[in-house]
Amino acid sequence: MGWSVYKIFRNGERVKIMIHKPEILAPAGSLESVYAAVRCGADAVYLGGKEFSARGNATNFTEDELKEAVSYCHLNGVSVHQAINTIAFDKNFETLLKVAVHSAEIGVDAFIIQDLGVFSLIKNALPDMPLHASTQMTIHSVDGAKKAMEMGFSRVVLSRELSLSDIEEICKLPVEVEVFIHGALCMSVSGQCFMSAMIGGRSANRGLCAQSCRLPFSADKSDYYALSLKDLSYIPEINSLVKAGVKSFKIEGRMKRPEYVASAVNAVKNALSGEKYDMSVLKAVFSRGGFTNGYLKTELGKNMFGIREKEDVISAKDYFPEIRELYRRDIGRREISFELFAHENEEMKLSAFCDGKETEVSGVAPKTAESKPSDENFFREKLSKLGNTPFILKEIKCDIGENIFVPASAVNDIRRKAVEEISVLLTENKKHRVNKDVLKKGGRYIPENPPYIRISVKKAEQIKGLSENVKEIVLPLSEYEKVDAFDKILLAPPRFITDENKIRDTLIKAKEKGFSHVYCNNIAHLETAENLGLICHAGFGMNIANSYSLDMIKNMGAIDTELSFEMKLSQISSLSGDIKRGIIASGRLPLMLTRNCPIKSQVGCKNCRKILIDRKGAKFPVYCYNDYAEILNCNTLYLGDKKDEIRGVDFMTMLFYDETPDEINKAIDNFINEKNPPADFTRGLYMRGVE
Repeated sequence: MGWSVYKIFRNGERVKIMIHKPEILAPAGSLESVYAAVRCGADAVYLGGKEFSARGNATNFTEDELKEAVSYCHLNGVSVHQAINTIAFDKNFETLLKVAVHSAEIGVDAFIIQDLGVFSLIKNALPDMPLHASTQMTIHSVDGAKKAMEMGFSRVVLSRELSLSDIEEICKLPVEVEVFIHGALCMSVSGQCFMSAMIGGRSANRGLCAQSCRLPFSADKSDYYALSLKDLSYIPEINSLVKAGVKSFKIEGRMKRPEYVASAVNAVKNALSGEKYDMSVLKAVFSRGGFTNGYLKTELGKNMFGIREKEDVISAKDYFPEIRELYRRDIGRREISFELFAHENEEMKLSAFCDGKETEVSGVAPKTAESKPSDENFFREKLSKLGNTPFILKEIKCDIGENIFVPASAVNDIRRKAVEEISVLLTENKKHRVNKDVLKKGGRYIPENPPYIRISVKKAEQIKGLSENVKEIVLPLSEYEKVDAFDKILLAPPRFITDENKIRDTLIKAKEKGFSHVYCNNIAHLETAENLGLICHAGFGMNIANSYSLDMIKNMGAIDTELSFEMKLSQISSLSGDIKRGIIASGRLPLMLTRNCPIKSQVGCKNCRKILIDRKGAKFPVYCYNDYAEILNCNTLYLGDKKDEIRGVDFMTMLFYDETPDEINKAIDNFINEKNPPADFTRGLYMRGVE
């Protein structure tokens, strides 16, 4: 990568400021996209295998294709990051271990991980392997990045909903920061989407997002796309991000064509070097009515929304032939030096040097020249012909005898041999320590007591006259002043953190009042609460779905956890570990967490009816906070009459939003006594599961 030099003038004096040039990280859903990325100037590519990739619908790579991709990238000085960034179930871990070890052995440089259990497995199996915290871990604050760093992640991939100042603060930490620079933008905060799973049984967290959000949703029954955002592009703001300290600029698009990869990489490369780039080309290749930088600039609103129009599809074809020329052939990118020894009646020797590697090959012995001798210019010309190789010539040193003759074919042959051997050395894989004895063998968890009731409410007044059958209450942190402190209350910080210092100060005040329990929905909450000496309870946002993550979340300081509601009851009952655990068993499940209120963008707050309507007429409640909104499921989850099938849990959580105290108590009574389920009830995913 090298260095970018910024020159400024201070009091008439020119000053040089050295800033490390960030990595250009390109997506690759196929070998052709790998070639496009590398030939256009990417410093690294990220890709996925046939399993455990968050883009399960991409072509992805077989074992042989992955090996070929790694060799090609390494020969060109490009690193390879493999996405193993899905939520895993217990049945997946034996295969997952084999995949990770094999990928390490063929030279993959880093793994991108979402699941805490997958992190634990790979960290123990491959202790030297660099691990990157996926954007789906929803790291969007300083404490979140700190926690990831303490866990052992070498890099954090930040949520896409951050402002420039947010990014600057996180970049001050001694951890690599990766930021999305261009590509698709999800309506849901990174890693917090369950809509695809609930609507179509295809889990986004398992790599099979059906993109339900790109379908029509409206606040007023009109033909509108209230959940579809324009693609993100921060390329015009790239200098600000460089100065902020971003290590890697990530281009989204593993499901897109090589032409898209080539044009995006080329644009980012030109922007970094201060050269011209054409946003109209990027828009034509792929966009949804243009691009947005709303989150970076904190300019949220209607201008961030857009869909893929027919003309967007048509216009792309006009640019493809020109873009293909960008990656039609290999262009040398690694500097190689030669030292030649050529004397009469002695074997010709050629040494090659590249990136700390060196090799020496032998050739025919020169003879006495009968006519025109082979001089230094002759040898330099032949050795410079690197053609369609990954190398560019840096230097040639010659030790040549007088009046010698060597056939041109012999010099070409020795050059080819030297290039081949140095190429082999450059693609040698790093040897990783491997521990394959990391698979769990624990038995099923058996709770000591029957499951108790935990409820989650949004307002303090909702718990007045609360049923004695409730053992624990999850209450927003902002409501702590309105109730007396007692152990059954778990204070919940906002799921999306916009002011971490404010959250910390509020928790300190709550602790002084006597509160001691915190409901944590991301790793930032764990970090903050632990540092304040508070008791941590992990929420559903931690996506705990396997025995390995149960052990991990306990090691991270939680005393209990809610399990992912993408699990089947049969999977839940088979989990091991010894941390207390529970399920969400009643209420409207939160499908999507968004920074950009979809109702406000369409009709404004004054006309808000707090619902979105899909193309089939289903109504999805929207619960608004100051900094974000939650989109809830159209049906109400109810497992009150299935309690005899719920095994292996210590508690059952009931979710409430706008209900009155009387309505809450009635719902609790109905749940306990297995009567009067809601008219629109659903079993969620507990019976049918997800792909």
